[in-house]
Amino acid sequence: MITLVGQGVCPDTRLPEGWIAYLFRCGGEGKSDLLHYREALAEGEIEDSVLVFFVAASACERLFEARPQKAATWHLPSRLLALANSIIHCEATGEAATTLRLARSIELLCQIHVAFEDGATLVPVERDSGFSELDVARIAMARRSLDQSWHEKLTIAQLARIAGINRDKLVRGFHEIYGTTIAQALTERRLAEARQMLLSSQLPVSTIAYRCSYLNNASFTRAFNRRYGIAPSELRRQGIAA
Repeated sequence: MITLVGQGVCPDTRLPEGWIAYLFRCGGEGKSDLLHYREALAEGEIEDSVLVFFVAASACERLFEARPQKAATWHLPSRLLALANSIIHCEATGEAATTLRLARSIELLCQIHVAFEDGATLVPVERDSGFSELDVARIAMARRSLDQSWHEKLTIAQLARIAGINRDKLVRGFHEIYGTTIAQALTERRLAEARQMLLSSQLPVSTIAYRCSYLNNASFTRAFNRRYGIAPSELRRQGIAA
């Protein structure tokens, strides 16, 4: 696996025989953040990308059950975008930065293939639907905003304004693309964060509930139990015991 970071002129844009490429374009505020899969590179594709992975196709076939069958482009979800940015803006220096970038590159490659397997995380730029490519990009932007601002008081109207899309179109498009409602996706994100905090911190359960926008322990415990089949306090006890 070879990782290229940053923008600049690449003297050779040919892929080695039997290798594939993942290219990341981080668009910034108001623009689409994209992931490209390529088995051959077009002129300028590397120069336009801020992060590139070259990977042996045989290794991907051996390690992962699912991978694309042809060139494709997806909107980057917030989790994969955060991993990509942690490679681009690595906080380490010298040889430590090289090692850390390699470790994070392997993690990001694995997470990409996990997303291929679940079939819902990665949204293709080109898809058969009643929504235009621009609408899909805006709906994907709303999903990233939800994932990044899950701890805030979010409304559908706010997400629609952030993404620059009609409220009703956002509701319909979100359900079509992600197979869930905005409210369900927000609840899932908050409960996932709560689970992580329970296992990785010593914060009181009541504090975690509050940080995840639950006004009391009873409603938090009911929601958590429905999602994970275990009470928050019991999950923490089992996690400590393990």
